[in-house]
This record gives sequence, C-alpha cells and structure tokens, in this order.
Amino acid sequence: MTPPSLRKAASGPRLVAVSNRVVHPRSAARGGGLAVALLDALRQRGGLWFGWSGQISDHPDTRPSVAESGPIRLATMDLSQAEHDAYYNGFANRCLWPLFHLRLDLTAFDPQHYDGYMRVNRRLAGALWPLLDDNDQIWIHDYHLLPFAEALREQRAKQQIGFFLHIPFPVPEMLTALPHYRDLMRSLFSYDLLGFQTEDDVQRFRDCAVREFGAQLRGDTITAFGRRLTAKAFPIGIDAREFAEIATSPTAQQEFQRVRAHREDRTVIVGVDRLDYTKGIPERFRSVECLLDRYPDTHGQVELLQIAPTSRGEVPEYMAIRRELEQIAGNINGRYAQLDWEPIRYINRPLGRRQLAGIYRASRIGLVTPLRDGMNLVAKEYVAAQDPADPGVLVLSRFAGSAKQMQSALIVNPYDNTAVADALQTARYMPLEERRNRHAELMQGLLRNDASAWREAFLQELQRCSAQREDPASPTAQAA
Repeated sequence: MTPPSLRKAASGPRLVAVSNRVVHPRSAARGGGLAVALLDALRQRGGLWFGWSGQISDHPDTRPSVAESGPIRLATMDLSQAEHDAYYNGFANRCLWPLFHLRLDLTAFDPQHYDGYMRVNRRLAGALWPLLDDNDQIWIHDYHLLPFAEALREQRAKQQIGFFLHIPFPVPEMLTALPHYRDLMRSLFSYDLLGFQTEDDVQRFRDCAVREFGAQLRGDTITAFGRRLTAKAFPIGIDAREFAEIATSPTAQQEFQRVRAHREDRTVIVGVDRLDYTKGIPERFRSVECLLDRYPDTHGQVELLQIAPTSRGEVPEYMAIRRELEQIAGNINGRYAQLDWEPIRYINRPLGRRQLAGIYRASRIGLVTPLRDGMNLVAKEYVAAQDPADPGVLVLSRFAGSAKQMQSALIVNPYDNTAVADALQTARYMPLEERRNRHAELMQGLLRNDASAWREAFLQELQRCSAQREDPASPTAQAA
C-alpha cells in the first residue's frame, strides 16, 4: 500500500468524518442528530466516514471494512467485547458522559476503562491512517474520540484536523476531578480547531486551559503544551426546510391523524429524548403532576406523550432511570387517570423521523427540558415540523444549548416544577397571533443557522487554521 505521504493530492480537500458510530445512509431515519448532520455534510461534499460498525466480534479485523454509498465511502471497524466494555460502556459513558454533564455522583473512575479507551482510540487511528490522503480535511466528533488526533499525530499525520464536541464542556472544577484530565487536555491540543456548541462551552475550555496549564490567549487562539489551536462556538443546526417537508409527507400525516384522533379538544404535549438521566424526564413528569395539581381544568384535557427509547441499556445508571420513570408515570396515572384518559403516555421504543415529524406537528406543546444538553435538536425539529398557520408552542430548558438561539420559546428552569407547570398552562392558552409570531421568529433562526451553515462555518475555519499552522508569518496568523 502506498504511504499516505507519497500519494498524489486531489484537486480539493476531501472530507473525512470520524465518529464513534457509522450509520448507513439507509438507516439515517433511525439515527440521532449527529448521524443526520454528518450524512448531510458528506452528501454535499462527498468523502469518507470512519468509525465503529456497531458490531461486537470475537476477533476484530485490523483493517476496516469499506463500502460505497453514492458519494460517501463508509469505513467501519468492529470492536471486541472487552474493548466495547472499557471504551464505550466504561470510560465514555460511565465517566466522561456524566462528568461533562456535571453528574460527578454518577461518574465511575476506573483505570482499566481509561486504558481501554486510549487503546481503542489508537487502534482506530492506526486503521484510518492508511486510508488518508495528504490534503484531507479530518473532522473528529464527540467525547468518545477526544485523543484521536494525538493518536493520528503519532502516525506522523500532517493533515488539518478539527474536533467538534456535541455535549457540554464541564467547568474546570469538575474536569479536574478526572484523574487523567491533564492527558486528555494535552491531547486536545493536537487539533487545529476545537468546535463547541455554545460560547459558554468555549469559555469553560479557555478557563481550564489558562487556570490549570497557563495557556496563552490571543483572540480565539490558545497556546499550551507547545501547540496552538483555535477554539470557537459553532452551534449545530438542522435542515429546517427538509424537516418541514417531511412533516407534510404521507407517513407524517398518517401519524398526525393518529395522534389527533379522539383528542381534538385535548392538549397533547410531546417529549422526545433518549432515555438518559441528563434529559430531565423525571423532573418533566413531576412538572406535569404539578400542572394537574395547580390547574384542575387540565384534568382529562392534557396528555404528555413521552417517547424515550432505551439507550446504553446495559449501563446500570440507565437501567435505574428506566425503572424510575416507569414508577413515576405509574404513580401519576394511578392518581389522575380516568376511564378514557391517562395524563402520561410513555413509549420506550424508537420511532422514525417521519413518524416523529407527524407527532410533533400534531402536538400543541413541545416540552424539551434537559437538565444539561450540548444543543438538543429535538427543539429545532419540533419548530420546523409545525404548521405556520396554527403552530404549537415550544417550552425549552434554559440549560439546553439551543436556548441561546431560541429565545422566542418559553424558556424555563427544568428543576422548578411550578415554573414549568405555569409555562405549560401559558402555552395552552396562548393566542394564535402570538403563537404565529413566536414560531416565525424561531423558524427564521433555524433557516439562517441550519446544518449547512454549521458545516461550512466549521470547515472554512478549519481550512484557515491549517493555513495558519503551515505559515505562522502569514497575515491570517498575525491577525489571530
């Protein structure tokens, strides 16, 4: 095989996207926000998508399995059970995920999990290396792959490499509880560009770099560990026009009719989340209970449709949250239900995008109340799915990254059950003109800051950072 350094460069940079999971384009409707966003980027640009296949193997191959899907080349690697247990279930989801979401009480510090996490990152980087061309733009995604660029640099990779963190970045006091925080922070300085969801996340990263490692700041440029990188916010968006079209498709309309059947006089509140303790679903259920307590006119007239498919079901903390939700929903329904009505309908399985679009459109209120979230694309999908002539109302947690862009929603504190209940009652009786005005403002923001704008802003900045790295004396570098 020809070494990457000797290959002839193509006419323009190829996009190489790297994420924990690779989702086949045919399965995109069942994928999450990251999968949909990456597929949109790769369909526009063409390129390579590399990552875990989702399969566990007793003897994983050392070389990736490669398949073509239109302009997209898919390269995937299996993991062994031990690798999956340490890298994914262990360090990624029992350590980094709770820690970055400020749940130190749920964070498991296990040195074997960390060692497995580092080994998998190095093995995956070693498998990607032979597939790279000299002028590739490499775009790494999310907390599973924090040290991936460092592993590529160990292979002498000179390509421009950017990283986007889809979850929040923690405050320095929380990050420093991690035994290996110095090693992970150092590894981030192997990137040319770090992208975050919000300016608050950028500031927390900068604070940690300065306070713990004496980093030097100049504009968006941060220098530490003998390397320089750029850190900026790139709030992720959706293809709002496409999702609005999906909401009027036959499948979506069928789901719309199913939800509206026998509920014409009732207010349907929809919540859609992965089953996760960061999403605030127990608090949401209790807010609905508070709504029923405070406003008797809601009895028999308000229904929360909560869709929460299981994720990471083998992780103990996720087993516990599922049991808790079933118990809370059962208690509330047992207390308030009537012969032909239950206040909470709890669905624990995934639905396709077209089904969800129809459900969003049929729901008078979208209730998106995470306790802490990087962005939350459900909020944006709910707005995009609405009928502009008769739109629903979005009730949104102030702790979702999307709240920064969606101030025309009803912004709430998810820990305050009474405030959420009052916001739901406000949404029930909001006049049509106000609903239209709020929706129009929200939709304008979605169209302006869509997935395409997010992608192009990040990749253009990555190109600029790479040029700066190659020529520190250039005007671009001096302006930084």
